[in-house]
Amino acid sequence: MNSAPADYLMPGGRTSITALPKVSLHDHLDGGLRPQTVIDLAAEVGYELPTTDVAKLRQWFIDQSSSGDLNEFLKTFAVTAAVMQTAAQLTRVATEFVLDLAADGVIYGEVRWAPENHIAGGLTLDETVDAVQAGLQAGVDEAAASGHDIRVGQLITAMRHADRGLEIAQLAVRHRANGVVGFDIAGAELGFPPAKFKDAFDYLAENFMPTTVHAGEQDGLVSIQGAIFDGRALRLGHGVRIAEDIAVTSEDDEAAYVQLGPVAQWVKDREITLEICPVSNLFTDAVPTTDLADHPFDLLYQLGFRVTVSPDDRLMTGTTISQELSMLVDTFGYDLTDLEVFQLNAAASAFLPVDDREELADRISAGFEQA
Repeated sequence: MNSAPADYLMPGGRTSITALPKVSLHDHLDGGLRPQTVIDLAAEVGYELPTTDVAKLRQWFIDQSSSGDLNEFLKTFAVTAAVMQTAAQLTRVATEFVLDLAADGVIYGEVRWAPENHIAGGLTLDETVDAVQAGLQAGVDEAAASGHDIRVGQLITAMRHADRGLEIAQLAVRHRANGVVGFDIAGAELGFPPAKFKDAFDYLAENFMPTTVHAGEQDGLVSIQGAIFDGRALRLGHGVRIAEDIAVTSEDDEAAYVQLGPVAQWVKDREITLEICPVSNLFTDAVPTTDLADHPFDLLYQLGFRVTVSPDDRLMTGTTISQELSMLVDTFGYDLTDLEVFQLNAAASAFLPVDDREELADRISAGFEQA
């Protein structure tokens, strides 16, 4: 069993952030395992871990991931992928993933993962999707039995360094009636621009499958441009380096003047969603600071960009969406109105039919009114 999530509170201690209805758009399946599950599954397959102590293993993942190097961060996924190679393993991980989201107040979550990383044990790509969907549905059903109404969708991801983009895009479209809501590309950005996946993105567009693209994390504006124009991205995974196209000058102590470059202006005007993961951004050096107060999140929010908040990889960052929101409250002085905006932004950006997005927004507003 997983321990109960921490109850993060708004200043004054009367409103629980954890209990507020939330939407999580950027959350990796292989980055959200419970440490005990990693230990259990590693024992089943004989995989040697750095430690089999739950607390120490949890800290090991955090330490490895906070080096400031995205490539080092990505190496931790070799451990989780090693214990996610059978249908039973994938189903268990997916079930627990949903339950942990529900316990943290999430009412809609998109679960992104790369099927091509989970076929070493002999599963086909289609079998991996079936196994994950079985786990997600089991988690939804178990959460409902405990009084938590949560909905989830799969984001099928292609790895940038591999040459399987079209194959994975076809997989995503093939399973759109089996829980898949969108497509993503992930992995090292440098040297692997979205243009390399032109056939995949063309196929997705022809089949009306929405895309989100990891961009503006390891690489800068050129990556964001590629995501928008080659990947047809409706959302940017992280996207924080859009701040490099924003000039802020102060002519006196009271006024700041802001000039948006063409890429930033386009992203803002078209309301292209930024899936911001604050702690992860600090860990991977996606932003040139280790202090959340210097993260561009607040600048982007104040300028009217469609910002959202997600935890990225809960095992590696040691956070939850409620904790991320709590940290933003403490750092930037946000109130409930601000937190509601972030959730409504996420609801509006979900890869769901418009009627479902409006219903999701209504649930969020009702929950915040009752807080």
